[in-house]
Amino acid sequence: MTWTHPEELRTQLVRLWERGEILRDVITGNVRFPLRLTFKGPSSTEITNQLEAVRNWVARLMQTRSLHLEWQTIRHRVQGEQNLPACIRVDSLEEALLWIGKRSEWQRFSTLVELTRQECPPILLWLEKRPLQALALADAWPRLLAVIAWLKNHPRPAIYVRQVDIPGIHSKFIEAHRAVLIELLDLALPASSVDGAQTGVARFALRYGFLDKPARIRLRVLDPGMEIITGIFSPDVTLDAASFSRLQLEAKRVLVTENEINFLALPHLPETIAIFGSGYGWEALARARWLEQCNIHYWGDIDTHGFAILDQLRGYFSHTQSLLMDSATLEAHTLFWGQEDKPFTADLHRLTAEEQHLYNDLRNNRFRAGLRLEQEHLGFGWVSTYLDRLL
Repeated sequence: MTWTHPEELRTQLVRLWERGEILRDVITGNVRFPLRLTFKGPSSTEITNQLEAVRNWVARLMQTRSLHLEWQTIRHRVQGEQNLPACIRVDSLEEALLWIGKRSEWQRFSTLVELTRQECPPILLWLEKRPLQALALADAWPRLLAVIAWLKNHPRPAIYVRQVDIPGIHSKFIEAHRAVLIELLDLALPASSVDGAQTGVARFALRYGFLDKPARIRLRVLDPGMEIITGIFSPDVTLDAASFSRLQLEAKRVLVTENEINFLALPHLPETIAIFGSGYGWEALARARWLEQCNIHYWGDIDTHGFAILDQLRGYFSHTQSLLMDSATLEAHTLFWGQEDKPFTADLHRLTAEEQHLYNDLRNNRFRAGLRLEQEHLGFGWVSTYLDRLL
């Protein structure tokens, strides 16, 4: 039988709930009930051949407490007049909620809506868009509203999130709810309180005017005669970006490498420092304009992302030269060729002709699909010979 049974009718209401439609009505004021449900009844042939089953089907519908049936009389050529449902409906929201077991959830959401309407009406738009997510956050909702209220009263506070002092709320609560707070704060705060250039959860602090952990730059002095800390020679130090930008070094050469062991193993070189790179993202390094007077050499993996990172670094320091990222190095280490999981394929516009040729070979899989040579796999004799050419 393909007739619609009570369980399938209930499923229609469950789907409305799971799409957030029933909760959304709390905000919009939409009146959904009485609600007609879609159903399929028996055909004329089925009435003839399965009359007892049809009667049982009708009885089950009549016994389902939340359903209300409208009837029509069908004059059947064999069975005579038969009363069958013409319309099946749920008359009230209350009946629907009881049937699908969501009355307490609906009441909880209604309370959230009323609280939000009183304390921060602009974010009703978010509740309307994400009612089920809001319901999942019901226990945290008053605290989220408190954080929003605090930021409305303390725009761009220029303190660390750890210093926010709201009764009953600790900084880890704010950190844990950054993703949803971004959506809520963008609705609740004036545009002047939001730095739209700072996007993503990691930039939460900067987006709303908090202090953020300073970016740090790690360097090694490769020239034993270059003293940056009295009495300490060839130090390995980490500085915040602001302090690094104010250094006054006698360095003429800077080697940037992405691998820590390579960074540590670089030999002594006159007038040279090494910087432990950080992949994509050179904003912190870019603040050190004194690097413009140095010869910068970037040593990355020979793969598509290695060249993309080089291209990005040149966006800040156009005179950067690649180091050990050439065809000769690649071909000398065929035993160590590996696999790049997700190659970068976009056009790069800051590569030299030789670099561009190798990058095109890699992104077009001319050697093999996803070829990668990681920098730590290079023979150190090869590395030392290459470095000697820089002197």
